[in-house]
Amino acid sequence: QRPGWRLPEAPLKPSVPQFCNSPTVIVMVGLPARGKTYISKKLTRYLNWIGVPTKMFNVGQYRREAVKIYKNFEFFKPDNEEAMRIHECHFGFFVCDLGLHSGSVFDATNTTRERRAVIISLAKEKGYKVFFVESICDDPEIIAENIKQVKSGSPDYVDRDIDEAMEDFVQRIECYKASYMPIDDEKDRKLSYIKIFDVGSRYLVNRVQDHIQSRIVYYLMNIHVTPRSIYLSRHGESELNLLGRIGGDSGLSPRGLKYANALADFIRSQKITDLKVWTSHMKRTIQTAETLGVQYEQWKALNEIDAGVCEELTYEEIQENFPEEFALRDQDKYRYRYPKGESYEDLVHRLEPVIMELERQENVLVVCHQAVMRCLLAYFLDKPADELPYLRCPLHTVLKLTPIAYGCKVESYFLNIEAVNTHRERPTNVNINRDTEEALQTVPDHV
Repeated sequence: QRPGWRLPEAPLKPSVPQFCNSPTVIVMVGLPARGKTYISKKLTRYLNWIGVPTKMFNVGQYRREAVKIYKNFEFFKPDNEEAMRIHECHFGFFVCDLGLHSGSVFDATNTTRERRAVIISLAKEKGYKVFFVESICDDPEIIAENIKQVKSGSPDYVDRDIDEAMEDFVQRIECYKASYMPIDDEKDRKLSYIKIFDVGSRYLVNRVQDHIQSRIVYYLMNIHVTPRSIYLSRHGESELNLLGRIGGDSGLSPRGLKYANALADFIRSQKITDLKVWTSHMKRTIQTAETLGVQYEQWKALNEIDAGVCEELTYEEIQENFPEEFALRDQDKYRYRYPKGESYEDLVHRLEPVIMELERQENVLVVCHQAVMRCLLAYFLDKPADELPYLRCPLHTVLKLTPIAYGCKVESYFLNIEAVNTHRERPTNVNINRDTEEALQTVPDHV
């Protein structure tokens, strides 16, 4: 029975897919400046987006909370007893928090076989599976660029000369090299792991245990770090937008056609090389893309959320004709599914192949719809499920997303063509009276 048909006695809990019954600890392995934190953040964001509650534990952050002032690389020498005690303490914090989430990502070097054995033992005690992600890189240019981009902005090197910071970090890496024992394909053949060589030039996967681990592997084999930008735009204003009606497959209004031409001028001004353009199968996105004068690819997965029996109705008509449905959607907009239609949660799962392909591609313009744009934006900006359905994605505005080291830079461009406002604010006070509650007990399941 789908969430929402019956009033819950308590707030709805996050919907976790069945494969999360056996939670997984994802353990990073590798020397510093090998992209472990970059991978950890992206993987945590992806798992949360697909509905697997996941928390990232970064040892460096814990260490900086304990040691307020970082002096130099000597802190990381293997014979530094104080540092070892601090590391063990922070490892204890991570272990204590296991069990609070369906997944955990442990972002640390974990360079010794002994440390990895302890993690495996403790995880098994708590009923967790363990999946190792080892990032291996010997390319000096990639390592130098990682150090420059990430460590130059690190809290450890605030107000430090960049050359001095880089030299100190190189020495830090040497400290870890002294005890580094990579995952051994023979000795560790019973472990579950993926090795990533030179930022994705080659992969080695061993003993994938379940569905979630296979999704992790597939995701990691698709992400890349090539500089690029992703442009998100809704279609131009449609005829049904003017009438305040949701869904449908109408064409563009006169202002929507003006926006399509303005979008073409904007994209040309960006001077983007090898731009790919994606649309949905719906008229309004296709008409918007046609003015660009380039080939575009149609994705059915990019179609707007299916409003089922509420298609082409106004919100006022929905409230009048389906008061229970209207109230339930306000109560939990992310998981609410329209009768014979979809929920935002359904839409996220429909869009997962789009996200995978966006991670593989370089420069892409996605011409889509309000709900679809919200889902895509929530992925890149790491927004939680309860915020996702209320993200502002106005008509006639282009969002330029540029992935950076640990996040995503967003630039917004309003193209100066007026349009109706289709945004509906989050209700501040949702009350459902007793008559409505009783009526909900007899509402049929439409799934």
